[in-house]
Amino acid sequence: MEIRKASSLGLCFGVRRAVEMIELGVAKYGRIETLGPLVHNQQLMQKLMAVGVTPVDCLGKVQGNTVAIPTHGVGPELLSQLRVRNINIINTTCPIVQQAQSAAKELAETGLEVLVFGDAQHSEVKGLLGWTKGRGIVVSDTTRIDSLSIVLKAEERRSRRLGVISQTTQTWPVFNSFVKQLVAVFSSCDPDIEGSTFKELRVVNTLCRATQEHRRAAKELAQKSQLIIVVGGYDSANTRHLVEICSPIIETHHIERADEIEKVWTTGKQYIGITAGASTPDETIEDVIDRLKAF
Repeated sequence: MEIRKASSLGLCFGVRRAVEMIELGVAKYGRIETLGPLVHNQQLMQKLMAVGVTPVDCLGKVQGNTVAIPTHGVGPELLSQLRVRNINIINTTCPIVQQAQSAAKELAETGLEVLVFGDAQHSEVKGLLGWTKGRGIVVSDTTRIDSLSIVLKAEERRSRRLGVISQTTQTWPVFNSFVKQLVAVFSSCDPDIEGSTFKELRVVNTLCRATQEHRRAAKELAQKSQLIIVVGGYDSANTRHLVEICSPIIETHHIERADEIEKVWTTGKQYIGITAGASTPDETIEDVIDRLKAF
């Protein structure tokens, strides 16, 4: 049996940075509370909780004087509420997510309606929506756009000024396809009117390059493996995308912990590939390799 790791996998720069900030914060302040999980990975969160980090559901449940903003970020209103309460803030928001927040803010301040492409229930998307200052809507496909275009008069469609950004962990092919569909929907609203029905359409690529590289490496590995094991949180969007990429190519299993691996998966397999989500700790990946070697 030969075990191969993807050329790019596991903890990304943003998560490593966040963990370092939290560890320094614990050393300085002691107990720290996070607004929701710092990252979507149970093993990493358990490790942080062991040294004094406590996730809370909302600001109302904060009891201490030091709060960490998770890597997925939050909206400006919540940041203002923390400052009013004179709470120490450790902002671990991923720099890539911060760039997306800045794009949302800039588009809104320019007077554009902002379409945020992504999962409406994801914490990052909720935060991005807050930076649009009430001028944003979340769309996961063109269904809502179709509905919007139908109720608008032709003159209103022609005067629309739209800005588009994406949840950072979306895939480029999917986001690219969405933008093309968006243009097609509005351009076909009234075929008798010359020119585009947009007055302005501005698209900002807010996708994370690190997760894109993870996906490229995962696909490459899947093409030369007989089995792929994807390691990462079940509620991690970028980990699920790795599963979606590998599954059509080869037998793929998504796990959070090494002890979830079943020996029967490896029967008759000579080449086994391992990839992992951007919030998966190095030690979890090594545990998976050790378990496979034990077989």
